[in-house]
Amino acid sequence: MKKILYIDMDNVLVDFQSGLNKVGDATKRAYKGHLDDIPGLFGLMEPMPGAIEALHRIAEHYDCYILSTAPWANPSAWADKVRWVTTHLDDLFHKKLIIIHHKELLYGEYLIDDRPKNGAKEFRGKWIQFGSPEFPDWTAVEDYLCQPYHPSVTMWQ
Repeated sequence: MKKILYIDMDNVLVDFQSGLNKVGDATKRAYKGHLDDIPGLFGLMEPMPGAIEALHRIAEHYDCYILSTAPWANPSAWADKVRWVTTHLDDLFHKKLIIIHHKELLYGEYLIDDRPKNGAKEFRGKWIQFGSPEFPDWTAVEDYLCQPYHPSVTMWQ
């Protein structure tokens, strides 16, 4: 049985800034201070460099799920995230998207997330902080997760 691995979306799988770059200045001004509430924004984002390829290799070793949050005041974000997954990763994540604001409630071996918010820091397993010095990119994450004799965390069993 494969161990469970959760992957965050924003600034881990998807490049948040790439979506903002496609939005007009007037819209950015209108949503200043809460840019993640821009309708349709999450559907405009591009994959992070190396994410798609790394996930295909990582999925050979782990039971992978996308674990993301979505702005409460932006209902289109929820649909946009589903659309993004079906466009870019449906072969791996068909019906494997979990949208939650309390990531600490889930059990798994690993969580790849860039921020400690929404329960990531309290996750019941090992939190791999994407973008940190130890895990600056998908190459580092893949190298860590796919090493031949990787020690198991199993903190939640």
